Amino acid sequence: MLLSKVSDSLSRSFAYITIKDRTPQILTKAIDTLHRHKSEFFEKHGERGVEAEKKAISLLSKLRNELQTDKPIVPLVEKFVDTDIWNQYLEYQQSLLNESDGKPRWFYSPWLFVECYMYRRLHEAIIQSPPIDDFDVFKESKDQNFFESQESVIALCTHLQALASAVEGLDENQLKNEFFKLLQISLWGNRCDLSLSGGETSSQKTNIINSLEDLKPFILVNDLERLWSLLTKCKKTREKVPVTRVDIVLDNSGFELVTDLVLADFLLSSKLATEIHFYGKMIPWFVSDTTVRDFNWLIEQVKRSDHKWMSKCGTDWENYIKTGRWVYHDHIFWTLPHEFCAMSQVAPDLYAELQKAHLILFKGDLNYRKLTGDRKWEFTVPFHQALSGFHPAPLCSIRTLKAEVQVGLQPGQGERLAASEPGWLTCGKYGIFQFDGPL
Repeated sequence: MLLSKVSDSLSRSFAYITIKDRTPQILTKAIDTLHRHKSEFFEKHGERGVEAEKKAISLLSKLRNELQTDKPIVPLVEKFVDTDIWNQYLEYQQSLLNESDGKPRWFYSPWLFVECYMYRRLHEAIIQSPPIDDFDVFKESKDQNFFESQESVIALCTHLQALASAVEGLDENQLKNEFFKLLQISLWGNRCDLSLSGGETSSQKTNIINSLEDLKPFILVNDLERLWSLLTKCKKTREKVPVTRVDIVLDNSGFELVTDLVLADFLLSSKLATEIHFYGKMIPWFVSDTTVRDFNWLIEQVKRSDHKWMSKCGTDWENYIKTGRWVYHDHIFWTLPHEFCAMSQVAPDLYAELQKAHLILFKGDLNYRKLTGDRKWEFTVPFHQALSGFHPAPLCSIRTLKAEVQVGLQPGQGERLAASEPGWLTCGKYGIFQFDGPL
């Protein structure tokens, strides 16, 4: 998907607007955050901290200028675990151009590549500025999202604890309904995306449980029955295969992460799964994506809550981690620009890990873009085809639509939506549960 300024249609595209408007806004907010922490850096590190803050701001200002003036995209310079892979990918992008085009540039390159590159360059500016090289410029926004969503978090935790005490007595149909309800909560939690809002607040202020029935018409692809069928089949064969593993590839921290943890807790208490593996980002990414710090911090906050049921959830979640029923992984592949069909070559260890799962849930928009290669597919192209050979295990994408890519729709469905609502692909109003696996 290109960002060319030449074409009128592309200059109005969501991709172009993202690079032209939203990414400079995100960089400006990162610079402001560093500036506001100047006294903290001085208290911790003295003059070295102040000089590091100045250096990081200078590097980010340079990056913002390169982006806004459509300069060539330059190789990474600071040695990090992924630097060589990134620079090889940059060479690959250059090889796709005609010689007359020169180097890849911000507005003439695939959106997925330049957007990932911007966040990776932002990280480079921080790691080039010791002793503040572990500072997360997005931490405050992520934490604020969690605190501003407190009432919704309490409602979810209260619902979960009531469910946990009743789960043994539920018949199969009741259990299925509760499973579907928590999956839908996890779906709509994906609306709380700080990269979409340019880093501005994006919290969940209302009790989402009460809105689920009203939101059902906005689910464009609904493969929940296939998820239920798969997990109940695993449950029934538990004597032969004692482990049922569900992997969740996380998206946003804050409220969305709470919805994912609530779902994961229910999967264990309902015995639909016996262990859950979570995957987060190794570095701060797309403003609100979950890192290990965010994951551990949020569980600690929930545990320390004054609210009885919220605190109980935090204690349970901590115990799941201690006993190995919940496992957190991170891997540098999640912050590379590659689409997922390249994973088996670029990160065979990660691909092998995912193959151990009975089901993989991919949360959010960036994961969907990487699953489908971020191409301008026809809306009716089957999801299986758009995955381009990426099939480590049965998988399901759970996303609210915030990018101009969607496959697996019914004939005419996309066109009808476009006619009635031109921004349907990017407004976050619509969602999908899109499954790929055995029927």
